[in-house]
Amino acid sequence: MANKYLHIARLRRVYVWEMPVRFYHWLNALVIVVLIITGFYISNPLGLLSHNDASHQYTMGWFRYLHFAAAYIFFFNFLFRLYWGFVGNKFANWKQFIPTSRRFFKEMWAVFKIDILMLKKNGKEQDHLSIGHNAMAGFIYFLTFIAFLVQCLTGFGLYAGMSSWWLPKLFAWVPAMFGGDILTRQIHHWSMWFFILFAVIHVYLVFYHDYVEGRGEISSMGGGFKFIEEEMFEKNAHQTPNPEKKAK
Repeated sequence: MANKYLHIARLRRVYVWEMPVRFYHWLNALVIVVLIITGFYISNPLGLLSHNDASHQYTMGWFRYLHFAAAYIFFFNFLFRLYWGFVGNKFANWKQFIPTSRRFFKEMWAVFKIDILMLKKNGKEQDHLSIGHNAMAGFIYFLTFIAFLVQCLTGFGLYAGMSSWWLPKLFAWVPAMFGGDILTRQIHHWSMWFFILFAVIHVYLVFYHDYVEGRGEISSMGGGFKFIEEEMFEKNAHQTPNPEKKAK
């Protein structure tokens, strides 16, 4: 006999992540992995044994080349994301990342109770969960963008002294601001560990929220669509640009 209290939510298919956002996300993930691997090698190179002369190996040269190439991609990809925060849909807008309202802080507290305290969400907390990034994730991404800026400044600041191109030389003032190359390199290295820690927590929470909410969190960064409860979609309709054009 069917449970008369069983409630099956009606889901609406909502286009959340635009193609430029998804492209930025995966390109950023790739170049950060390259930057971390090559950065570790540059800071503490391995003692590679070979019968060939060291001048013929060019191992450090290749690692530096990959590091600098990935850095340029990272930098311009970051600039593109800054631009898209103003011209993209509401889920990519900067209002999703900066606490500007009381509702933002309420949602951060609700997410904290679900993610950190592992409390079961109720209807009241459900009202504070967004369709796109939840408030806690949005605020952490905002801190991540600041870390992106620090990483770009320190990285190009260190590179300015050995580059002949005008772009890195625009950052020649950075080491002096941080007190010299040594401290600038240390800040650059510490920022790398921030990204490593962020990546571990980010991957865990994506899988966790996909399990808890069942909205297609993982697949949404591939196809752009999430599956939102109909009643939640109606309550948060102000978040969705042109909701009448979204397929049910």
